[in-house]
Amino acid sequence: MSDFCFVLTVTPDRESATRLAGSAVKARLAAGGQVYGPVSSYFWHLGEAGESEEWQVVLKTTRVAYADLERHLVSEHPWDKPEVVAVPLVAGYQPFLEWLADSTASRETSRDSV
Repeated sequence: MSDFCFVLTVTPDRESATRLAGSAVKARLAAGGQVYGPVSSYFWHLGEAGESEEWQVVLKTTRVAYADLERHLVSEHPWDKPEVVAVPLVAGYQPFLEWLADSTASRETSRDSV
């Protein structure tokens, strides 16, 4: 995994999605995030095909923060086995990546004044 990644999950409703995104950012496990939805989802579950409307959460974080973010999302998620995946960023605008790193650093070491 590269030093930076997007972490994705989906939830059954907007409230769960916004709660997860907000709590992850407030805990400084992610620098920021977006909630999209509803999205149409098609999946295989419990031996059959299914479909539903879901809300997608996309969080920006670092490789170092990923494990803590994953634990947070799994513990706060309304589903027992939620989708939580990381997509590595292969390139990015350096000032943005610096903001991302600063925003997920501990409060004592953060250089971000925003």
